[in-house]
Amino acid sequence: MKNRWKIPLIAFAALVFLVGVGPFLVPVTPLESSVTPQELASPDSDFINIENLSIHYLKKGEGEPVFILLHGFGASTFSWREVIDPLSSLGTVIAYDRPAFGLTERPLTWEGTNPYGMEGNIKILKGLMDAFDIEQAILVGNSAGGTLATAFALEYPERVQALIEVDAAIYQANPESKLLQWLLKTPQVDHLGPLISRRLAGQSGDAFIRSAWHDPSKLDLNPEILEGYRLPLQVGYWDVALWELTKATKPNDLSERLHEITIPTLVISGDDDQIVPVENSIQLSKDIPLAKLVILENCGHLPQEECPESFLAAVRAFFIRNNQSRIGAQFMNSERINVGDHARDFTLEDTQGHFTRLSDYEGHQIVLLVLTAVLPDRSAAGTWRSCARTMPSSPSEMSR
Repeated sequence: MKNRWKIPLIAFAALVFLVGVGPFLVPVTPLESSVTPQELASPDSDFINIENLSIHYLKKGEGEPVFILLHGFGASTFSWREVIDPLSSLGTVIAYDRPAFGLTERPLTWEGTNPYGMEGNIKILKGLMDAFDIEQAILVGNSAGGTLATAFALEYPERVQALIEVDAAIYQANPESKLLQWLLKTPQVDHLGPLISRRLAGQSGDAFIRSAWHDPSKLDLNPEILEGYRLPLQVGYWDVALWELTKATKPNDLSERLHEITIPTLVISGDDDQIVPVENSIQLSKDIPLAKLVILENCGHLPQEECPESFLAAVRAFFIRNNQSRIGAQFMNSERINVGDHARDFTLEDTQGHFTRLSDYEGHQIVLLVLTAVLPDRSAAGTWRSCARTMPSSPSEMSR
């Protein structure tokens, strides 16, 4: 009898050893660095202390309104490079690196609120606004940055002038498994966490970035884009910080509270978003009472990078429609119109000869493009062609 249990007991003891002690036998060499964030920063960026953290930021333009740009997972201020200067012609623009990303400080220990969690991110955003004496701002959030923008608008609605949700990750469910949450906090998994982060940022990281583009060949033609994304990986302990962010990510109830948002909101989505499906953006525009929806053709998860002209056209149009612009242009009063179950594409002409292209997307009422005016420099005409290939170039073509 004793011999019968001997082998199972040995096997069980070995399993306990492997699970309990085995992970600690895997070497995890710290990723130290002799390069400081200040040395990697561009000449036009700066650092500011918010919530006892050194926050890296870019600030351009002047006056009101104030745009605050919030990047997504794995990104940084670099993600806004194509649009920050054009937006600065409308007012003040601030982009900053959220904790765990870019050149912002990555604390390994802290007192009080976890800077990598949502509560910590909200505090940093509010602290930044307070530091720059910003009473209200237009929050522009891409992907997980849209999650933060939404959470902040619900927490401090009086501080948000408008929301621009760019392929926002609102309905992306975080794991609610108590077992998973427990595992993430075990010393064994915590020890291996930095290795998991390095794995995600390796070839998997490149694959993730490529999946964010409708046309990833643009990354091959412009290798400096991937280099820009990888620049912050020269900072020490980035892997530990990314793991701390993973542990701090928890389920939220944002999708259940969207009806509480009563400020002007623009929802932008690429029509080929492989990370946040376009259906999510459609739903978001329906769940936020005052939301307008723009879907950009031939565009992926990062419209501000891949389709900056179309992105800026949509933002300018929304901006002017809400009487917040210094740009001299006239826009028609474009609203959502139900194009019917059978109409796939058609155009409308207002009394001034401007156009709005509308499309029926699986029965939903959407505005495919909001831009409906030709700016003084005629830039809208070029943007029109880049956004909508079937858009008629003149009123006479509408009858064809």
